[in-house]
Amino acid sequence: MAKAEQIIELLKSHINGDERRFYAIAMQVAAHEAKQGHGKLAQELKSLVDKAKEKRTVLTASPSSVVNIAHPKGELANLLSVDYPAVRFSELTFAPAIKERIDRVILEQRQNHALAEYGLRPRRKILFYGPPGTGKTITAAALAAELNLPLLTIRLDGLITKYMGETASKLRLVFDAIKSTHAVYFFDEFDAIGGDRALGNDVGEMRRILNSFLQFMEQDHSESLILAATNHVKLLDNALFRRFDDVIEYRLPDGDQIDKIIQNKLYNFTLEKFDWKDVEAASEGLSHAEITRACVEAAKQSVLQEKSTISMQLLLDAIAERKYNSAVPSSK
Repeated sequence: MAKAEQIIELLKSHINGDERRFYAIAMQVAAHEAKQGHGKLAQELKSLVDKAKEKRTVLTASPSSVVNIAHPKGELANLLSVDYPAVRFSELTFAPAIKERIDRVILEQRQNHALAEYGLRPRRKILFYGPPGTGKTITAAALAAELNLPLLTIRLDGLITKYMGETASKLRLVFDAIKSTHAVYFFDEFDAIGGDRALGNDVGEMRRILNSFLQFMEQDHSESLILAATNHVKLLDNALFRRFDDVIEYRLPDGDQIDKIIQNKLYNFTLEKFDWKDVEAASEGLSHAEITRACVEAAKQSVLQEKSTISMQLLLDAIAERKYNSAVPSSK
């Protein structure tokens, strides 16, 4: 069935009279059901939305304001995974500098027609870099949701092969999709594609892959957003950076961000006598994702103890556990 977040967003959009948002979320629900194998239900939901839109003359905005269900077929099905995120950027906690730059991307995309009148184009090729768990992937999801577009994540396991020239051919298929289907395309773990051409043992093949990517990026003038994320920016080839309209650095949260992450995640609970300086000190070095997980663990413990409050010690114990887990070396 539909995710809780989607139900909440449906109700919010209905209450606010935001019909376009309501239909977009309904289509996301249909897509979710299709992914779960409930094809009949998904088709029925889509048919109901289509009929509703036919009866409303208010929905005459640009086609980019309405989400369509994308179904990659053939070889593309092995290269792209589709999602219809409901998370909003306003629900996330980021440094002011990051928020300002993402807000600018959203504004330029929404005002692309105004920019076009002066021969200008919105930012649409963005590189995110920084430590794991700092919000790069969730930013891609939030951008797709804010712009009512599908999120198409490039599957590296299907893209990168050991056969000479095959990866470049598959990259061409991806960029053909970028041109033909308006969406947000996300290259995660981007250093697997954009690694420095002077590094690695298989230098020749890496050069071919990277050169192909650089060429496709240079030739791309579509309306789609192309996002890339890496935890290892130093591994990227220098030629990549000028192909992106913006390069945004993500860092571990500071004290103020730590407080906001915890307060946002535990808003349903009463926090008992917190010394925020101690909490910030205990959380130092953890990512946004790790702090969020600590909050979830503390919340579960509170619920299981039939309490609606969370003590500082309970949260500190959960934070300490996350620190221990994140410090355990990989078995690989």
